[in-house]
Amino acid sequence: MKNFKKYYLLNASPEEVYIAFTNPLTIELWTNQKAVMPSEPGQEFSWLDGNITGKNIHFVPNKELVQTWDFGDETESKVILRFHEHKKGTSIELQHTNIPDEAYSDMVEGWDDVIFGNLEEYFADL
Repeated sequence: MKNFKKYYLLNASPEEVYIAFTNPLTIELWTNQKAVMPSEPGQEFSWLDGNITGKNIHFVPNKELVQTWDFGDETESKVILRFHEHKKGTSIELQHTNIPDEAYSDMVEGWDDVIFGNLEEYFADL
């Protein structure tokens, strides 16, 4: 199992970034795919037409989102996103732990290109 930690910078406020990760309609806007995102902790979520699934663990509006992600077997990884104000928008601290070795490269590429690449485009178009 591997861990991944990285900081990303988006040209949007922490409130806008938080909404982009927690509002299912907004998630669908920047991914162009179906999303299910309940607002209560303990509920299961689904992004990218079910390609990412897991459970919402903890919400701190505009500051933090904690989830577990499923990998199809018994493996459950933990994702923590922290949103920090920055002079250029929002600095996002990502910690993704317990990633299966065989999925690590795809996860890093997914975070960089699919998640944050799409979010950069989404916020540039606003």
